[in-house]
Amino acid sequence: MASLLGWWEQLTGATCPGCGQPLGQPVLCANCRALLVPRHLPHFVYLGDYKRFGPLAKALKYQGRRELALFLGQQIALGIKQAEWGLDGLTAVPTLLHRKVLRGYNQAELLAQAVAKELHIPYQSLLERTTWEPSQTRKTLQQRLELSEATFRATRRVKGIWLLVDDVLTTGTTFERARKTLLEAGAARVYGAAIAVKSPHHLARYSV
Repeated sequence: MASLLGWWEQLTGATCPGCGQPLGQPVLCANCRALLVPRHLPHFVYLGDYKRFGPLAKALKYQGRRELALFLGQQIALGIKQAEWGLDGLTAVPTLLHRKVLRGYNQAELLAQAVAKELHIPYQSLLERTTWEPSQTRKTLQQRLELSEATFRATRRVKGIWLLVDDVLTTGTTFERARKTLLEAGAARVYGAAIAVKSPHHLARYSV
């Protein structure tokens, strides 16, 4: 049976969404799988550097590669278990409704749901976008940093320790706005997780 794994990928000439190399097994190549391991900061878990794994996040977000969420969610969940944060709840950074409708899903939510399933913690949708903003990819660095403080609102009050999941962090501004909203809604602590981070040292400013 093991010899049959990846036969479709080899037949169709599929390439790995993480590195572009030919696929010899489903979803991701062996090299990318080996590199996508939990990395820990005091209040954050991520799987790799954005420069290396940005294409992987884009494949999930823009190319409909939903199957990536399961493996990536399992790896993030492993990091959460290692961190022993004692979570009470788990949610995701929301996207604008029209973007979710166009794609058919919110990539951060898919990832968060996979993490929740692995941790046996129910996923809860708690945040909504309140303002329209151009895509972060179309903004300058300064424009990203100036994201409105009122970008998100909580749909209800919460309590306890929460995990906030996003697909990637570049400047970290979107994540920080969402995290602040959860804290203002009553969360005692908010930890974070993502596939890839552009500048891990910037995460030092996130305190629980």
